[in-house]
Amino acid sequence: MNSVSEIDFEAIFRLAPIGMCVSQHRQIVACNYALAQMFACQQSDLLGQSFVILYPTPDEFERTGARIEPIIHSTGIYSDERIMKRASQELFWCHVSGRSLHPDSAHAACIWSFEDLSAKRSVSPELTTREREIAALLADGQTSKIIARQLALSPRTVEMHRAKLMRKLNASSASELINKLLRIQS
Repeated sequence: MNSVSEIDFEAIFRLAPIGMCVSQHRQIVACNYALAQMFACQQSDLLGQSFVILYPTPDEFERTGARIEPIIHSTGIYSDERIMKRASQELFWCHVSGRSLHPDSAHAACIWSFEDLSAKRSVSPELTTREREIAALLADGQTSKIIARQLALSPRTVEMHRAKLMRKLNASSASELINKLLRIQS
């Protein structure tokens, strides 16, 4: 068996079966092949780029960054499921987990992993930016009150978006909405 000193950590990063990257101030400084493949581009297309290119809209990029910051400050790690965008403009659900290398400066340097969930869950193309954001938080098990606090909205506004999501996805109850968001058959 090889000793730890003989393990090629660079090769492990490069060949990992999930998308991985290292970022500094929300810019990609290193990424592996699986990440580039997931986002339908070349690794060189991602290096030096802001994460904004992986989001459906710049607003979603900004709001997600603001939501991540206090959580990383308090725990050093962050994880969620959100809608991301491939280079082909196709939207897809993605599980994102990250750890700050400097918890006192949330975005200074981080390691991130990305798992494509599109085989399990598809994106409803008719959703607005805000509906996608609320759908991601609902799918993560957040209540309307917590979502309102996280997004700096009133609980009533979140409930209005939840009602629109229910109509658009033809869900008759909150649990059916969550199941449809997760694409779980009841």
